[in-house]
Amino acid sequence: MGTRKRNTIILVVIAFLLGAAVTAVAVGGGKISFVARADTQNQTVTPAEPLTGPSSPPGVDADAIANIVDRAGPAVVKIDTRVEVQQQAVNPFLDDPFFRQFFGDLPFSENQSPQVRQGLGSGFLISKDGYILTNEHVVDGAKDIEVTVKGYDKPLPAKIVGSDYDLDLAVLKVAGAGDFSFLQLGDSDKVRVGQWVIAIGNPFGLDHTVTVGVISAKGRPITVEDRHYENLVQTDASINPGNSGGPLLNLQGEVVGINTAVNAAAQGIGFAIPASTAKGVVDTLITKGHLSRPWLGVGLQAVTPELAAYFGLEKPEGALINEVAAGSPAQGTGLRRGDVVLEVNGQKVKSPEDLSRTIQQAKIGQKMTLLIWRNGNTIYKGVTIAEKPNQLAR
Repeated sequence: MGTRKRNTIILVVIAFLLGAAVTAVAVGGGKISFVARADTQNQTVTPAEPLTGPSSPPGVDADAIANIVDRAGPAVVKIDTRVEVQQQAVNPFLDDPFFRQFFGDLPFSENQSPQVRQGLGSGFLISKDGYILTNEHVVDGAKDIEVTVKGYDKPLPAKIVGSDYDLDLAVLKVAGAGDFSFLQLGDSDKVRVGQWVIAIGNPFGLDHTVTVGVISAKGRPITVEDRHYENLVQTDASINPGNSGGPLLNLQGEVVGINTAVNAAAQGIGFAIPASTAKGVVDTLITKGHLSRPWLGVGLQAVTPELAAYFGLEKPEGALINEVAAGSPAQGTGLRRGDVVLEVNGQKVKSPEDLSRTIQQAKIGQKMTLLIWRNGNTIYKGVTIAEKPNQLAR
């Protein structure tokens, strides 16, 4: 190789090294060097502070909910029922009218012979001698009832001592001696929208599941199948099949609601019967077995403009009788299907709700005078309000 050629190669190499050095300085802003990178291997790295979030609702002590659950948990029970039905047994976790409305009916086979259907729900002890409060629909028609109580090796048999369909409440008595843990019914009238609440129950058989939320609203009316509620507490605490009958607790550990239903078509919409409703009737259910309700014995519907024209009424007002129960006060006084009640004791009846409210507020044995529209004429009918038979209390 010639001298000129060797000199050219040396110049190219020198130029390349100089260019690389310049590039390194330009990229690092003059701060990055091989020495600096080597030094990082010996640096002590201080770890970043861990990211932390609230372990409890804002303004609530971190252990408050856990402490309430520790105290209340032993009083919450799982209720297993067996009901004889004319269809194939279905999934016990979804065998609940409140959840069938939202999840749909489950398929069953064409075999319609009597089957034993299993049901599942929740409840809670309200006395140390074993009385349990739950929903009526959890135990309705149950042939056998077993209750799983924390601390007991085997489920304990239980029986219904009282129930009310309209309020959807039932009281059970669990067999067995012992000083049971129990919960206090609080004053749900004092509960405010936005307050924190805790639900404990057995959703899908997962016993003693705890969920937390707030009171979303009060006084909610809802209808599930043929059962209508006027005054429910709404919460966004998760309520699922199997939660029915379990307690909704405030941060003092008091029961402010009995978990009842969930709207599965929406997220975070659950309902509970106010504890104050249960508080006013639980003693009667225990001692008498049912609640006494005034009864007229009629089915009612609204008078639409079309019906008003058909019956010859001037206004679409009143309560149209579409059914008369056998053996009822209405039948005894001669009320008929197609009669329109216009007045009660001189007070106008503008809707079926007006008449229903008046009957519900009446005393058993009270006499009332109804103004009836029948066949284009007005007539008066006297009726004595009776006690609603327990088997018809629905």
